[in-house]
Amino acid sequence: MFSGKQRNNKGKIMEFGYFDDDKREYVITTPRTPYPWINYLGTGDFTGIVSNTGSGYSYMKDARLRRLTRFRYNDQPVDSLGRWFYMREGGMVWSPGWAPVRAELDGYSCRHGLGYTVITALKNQLASELTMLSPVGEACEVHRLRLVNRSAQRKSFSLWSYAEFCLWNAYDDMTNFQRNWSTGEVQIEESGRAIMHITEYRERRNHYAFYASSQLPDGFDTDRSAFCGQYGSLAAPEAVLQGCSWQSEAHGWAPVASQRHDIELAAGEEKVLVFVLGYVEQDEPNKWDERGRANPAPMMSMLTRYAASEQVDAALRELALFWDAMLGSFSVQSQEKRLDRSVNIWNQYQCFTTFRVSRSASSFESGIGRGMGFRDTNQDIGGMVHLMPQRARERILDVAATQLRDGGAFHQYQPLTKLGNHDIGSDFNDDPLWLIYSTVAYIKETGDWSILKESVPFDNNPALADSLLVHLRRGFFKAADKIGLHGLPLIGRADWNDCLNLNCFSMTPDESFQTATNASGDTAESVMIAGMIVLLGREFARLAALVGDTALEAQVGNAIQRIEGRLLEYAWDGEWWLRAFDASGQPVGTAKSAEGRIFIESQAFLAWAGVGKAEAYPIRALDSVAKYLDTERGVMLVQPAFTKYNKALGEITSYPPGYKENAGIFCHSNPWVIIAEVANGRPERAYSLFSRLCPTFLGEKTAQHRLEPYVYAQMVAGRDASSFGEAKNSWLTGAAAWSFVAVTQWILGIRPDFDGLRISPALPAELGDFRVQRRFRGDCFDIRYEVGLGAEDRLVIELDGVELPDNLIVPPGDGLTHLVRVYRQSGQR
Repeated sequence: MFSGKQRNNKGKIMEFGYFDDDKREYVITTPRTPYPWINYLGTGDFTGIVSNTGSGYSYMKDARLRRLTRFRYNDQPVDSLGRWFYMREGGMVWSPGWAPVRAELDGYSCRHGLGYTVITALKNQLASELTMLSPVGEACEVHRLRLVNRSAQRKSFSLWSYAEFCLWNAYDDMTNFQRNWSTGEVQIEESGRAIMHITEYRERRNHYAFYASSQLPDGFDTDRSAFCGQYGSLAAPEAVLQGCSWQSEAHGWAPVASQRHDIELAAGEEKVLVFVLGYVEQDEPNKWDERGRANPAPMMSMLTRYAASEQVDAALRELALFWDAMLGSFSVQSQEKRLDRSVNIWNQYQCFTTFRVSRSASSFESGIGRGMGFRDTNQDIGGMVHLMPQRARERILDVAATQLRDGGAFHQYQPLTKLGNHDIGSDFNDDPLWLIYSTVAYIKETGDWSILKESVPFDNNPALADSLLVHLRRGFFKAADKIGLHGLPLIGRADWNDCLNLNCFSMTPDESFQTATNASGDTAESVMIAGMIVLLGREFARLAALVGDTALEAQVGNAIQRIEGRLLEYAWDGEWWLRAFDASGQPVGTAKSAEGRIFIESQAFLAWAGVGKAEAYPIRALDSVAKYLDTERGVMLVQPAFTKYNKALGEITSYPPGYKENAGIFCHSNPWVIIAEVANGRPERAYSLFSRLCPTFLGEKTAQHRLEPYVYAQMVAGRDASSFGEAKNSWLTGAAAWSFVAVTQWILGIRPDFDGLRISPALPAELGDFRVQRRFRGDCFDIRYEVGLGAEDRLVIELDGVELPDNLIVPPGDGLTHLVRVYRQSGQR
C-alpha cells in the first residue's frame, strides 16, 4: 500500500515525501521510509528526538546523565521505542503513528517542521492528528492528539498512551540491572492522570520526570510487565489486547506511564487530549509537599499551561515566531529553489541543532559514550553564530574553560557538569586551534572584542584563570611548537581525522584507537595541522594586531613563516600534499604508496591557505582532488581505499573500503574543498561540489541515500563500497556548519570580517541574479546581486546609492534596513 511514491504540490513524483517550503516542513508520505527520519524538539536545555512514527527519546541538558525516556539501539525492528499511542476499536488495534503496532493505515502523513512534528493517520474512518513540540523556554514535550469520527455512525473505542522512563543515567540504566531492577519508583497523582518518575528522588536527586494527561483517565499502568504482559511486546501489549488497564504501580523493574481513555464520538465529532512529558527540578526546601511526597506543584503548574488545545496552538505560534527571528538573520532568494530551501530553512535548522547537542544524541549517537566535542563545538559555532550570538559567546567560554594549562584541551566534556571527559582525555593536537576559529568567527559576526578580556579558568579551576586571549595564545603555540623531525606539528592521538592514529599501533581487541598510544608520540606529524596553523594563524595574527599586541602578532607570524617553509620543503609530493609523517618518519599520503595515496584534508586546507601559490600548488592539489577523489555524490576522503589493516595508520584501515574514513565521502570535509575552490577563483567547480553534497538536491537519489533528505549526513558510502551513495549518521555532523559557511560566505560571498561585512560573490553563471537579506550587528542589509557583465569586469558595490571604495560594508549602526547593490561594470575607473 505504501509505495512511497507520491506527488508533491507541483505534481512531480517524489519518493517518500516532499518539501513544503511555504510551511517550512518536510512532508513524509509513508511510514516505511528507508530508515527512520527524525526531527528534534526543543530550543534550549530540553531535547526530544522524534521519528516519523513517533519513536525516539528525550533528555534534559545531558543525554547520558539526565535521560527521561529509554531508547533501544541496534534493535529490530528499528524505531522500536518512543511515545506510543494505541487505538482499540472492537477487536481492531492500531497506532496513530503507525508504530509500534504497524497495522496498515488507510491514510498517513508526517510533517517535520522547525521544532515540531505532526503525524496524521486514518483507520476505519477514525482520523488522528498527533502534534508534538517542546514549547519555547519549557522543560517538556507536549503531545496533542486530535481524534475525529469521519464516519456516519457513533464510534466507541479506547486510547492508551505509553512512555517508558529511563533511570536517569542512560549508561547505568542499560548495564546495572542487578541494582536497577529494584530501584525504579513512581508516584501516581489524580488517579493516574499524572505519573511521576521519582527514582532516587528521596536520596540524591532534586529532579523528577513525569507523563500526564489533560483529562482524568479511565485506567492507568506504571509497570511495563503489567502493561505488556511478561512475554508480550509493545507491538501487541496485553493491556491493549484485553481492552483494560491494571492500575499497576511499579516497584523496581521497569517504570512506565500509560493512561487509558475510553472515548465515544458521534458522527463528525472530535475530541482532543493533551499529554505532557516533562522534567521538574526543585531546590531542597521545596522537594516535598505536606504529605511528605514528592512535590507535584511545579508539574501541575506546567500541565495547566498546556491543558487546552488553544494553549498548544499558542505554543506553536510562539515557536514559529522564535524561528522567524532565527531565520531572519540570513535568507536568499535565487532562481534555484533547492539552494534557497537549504540555506533559508534546513541548513540553518541543522546548524542550530548541532550547536545544541554537538555529536551526543541522535538515531546513531546514543548520548552515552560522548558528550560535547571540543573541536566539534568550536566548528559548529561558525554555522550558528549569526543566529544566536550571545549563546555562541557563552559556549566559547564554556569550551575554553575545559582547556588545559599548557594550551591543550580535553577532547570532550559533559554538558551537564561542563567538566572535561577524563575517559578520553586530551592530546588531539588540532583541538586547541579550533578555539581560535570560533572566537574569530564570533568577533567577526558581532564586533564584540570584550570577549578576549573575559577571565576563563583552565581545566575548570578558577585559581588558574586567565583571559581568553591567553587561552588562544597558549593553544596556538601548543600546536605550533610541538614539532617533529620535519619541523611540522606533531599529530598526537589524532588530528581532525580521529581515525588516523599514527601513535596507536593497536593489535589488542577492544582497545580504543584514539586513547591507546603505544608509540612515543614525538615523531608522527600532521600536514593538516600545519595547514591549520597557517590558515588560522593568519587570522590570529590579524586579531593580535587589532588589539594592539604587536609582540604576539610577530610571534604568530614567525611561527606561520616557519611552518610554511617546512611544508614547502617536505610536504609537497609532486601532484598533491602529503597527509602526514608516521611514527617512523615515513610519508603518509604519497604517490609511492599502493593504498592511501591522496587524502582530502591537506589538499583542502593548504589550498585554502594558499601555501605554495607561487608554484601553483593550490590549483595542482585541487586538480588532483578532482582527478582522484571525485564522485557524483561528493569527494572521497582518501584513495585508493585501504584493503589491509595497517597498525601504523590505525582505525582508518580497519573499516571496509568505501566506508567512513576509509574512502567514504566524509561530508564534513567536503565544504573545505568548496571553500578552497572559491579562494582559488573557481566558482563553477565550487558550486558543482556544493550541489552534489547538499541534501535538498538529492531528488530521485533519496532511496539510494536512505537517510533524511533535508539534513546533511556525516558520511556517504564511497565508490569502493558495495552500497555506494548510502548515507549514515545523519543530523549531528560538522558538515552542517561548514556547508552553511561555504555557501553563504564563499559562494554567495557575504562574509563577516573584523571591520564589517565583505561582499565577494563567487557565483556560477547558471545561478543568475540573487538577493540576500542579512542581519548584521543590529542593522539589516538587503543585498541585491546583478550578474551584469563578465567576471573580468570591475565589481561595483553601492550602499544606499553610494558607491563604496572597496567590498567592505561598515554597518552604520542605526538599526535600519540598507540597500546594497552588487554588479559588474566594464572598464576601469
